[in-house]
Amino acid sequence: MQDEPTNQKNLNDNAATNQTSAGDTPFEFTAQPQAEPDPFAVLEKLTAENAELKDRVLRTLAEMENLRRRTEKEVSDARAYGVTRFAGDMLALADNLSRAVGSVPPDEKAVDGTLKTLAEGLELTERDFLSRLARHGVKKLEPKGVKFDPNMHEALFEVPDPSVPNGTVVQVVEDGYSIGERCLRPAKVGVARGGPKEAPQA
Repeated sequence: MQDEPTNQKNLNDNAATNQTSAGDTPFEFTAQPQAEPDPFAVLEKLTAENAELKDRVLRTLAEMENLRRRTEKEVSDARAYGVTRFAGDMLALADNLSRAVGSVPPDEKAVDGTLKTLAEGLELTERDFLSRLARHGVKKLEPKGVKFDPNMHEALFEVPDPSVPNGTVVQVVEDGYSIGERCLRPAKVGVARGGPKEAPQA
């Protein structure tokens, strides 16, 4: 019977402890109402982001367009100028055919039928060869009588000739050739000195 007061005391202490724990909570969490964001600030931010993204897209599209143009030009140049080295080597053959045709005297062609046939065959071969070069963009220059062009002609000497405009090509020493828009081999020419200052347009 002596344990009864002790048990009762323990029960009272536990009840007091529970009341203290329940009533004296050191941290109280109260729900704070969140402030509504400013709609104008949100709109301004979204507008800035939209403008930045639009600028990036436009720059990317411009870069892609430039890349496409560069690629097309490279492909076009490869097609037009891919045979430049080979065509340059073939010019020696064109020169030899031209020399062979020019070496036959016209008077002897009229007398000797065999020589005439040979000369005609050489001329036909030369024309056929030049036409085949032309299929690949290689063309023979015709500078005689036109104004000297340093991009296409190489002046070897000057010829005093006041009857033609100054700077006019009056003599062709070696034929020149172009490939596409470029000079494959400049024509070696003689240029007139004297006469009017400007040559007429070709």
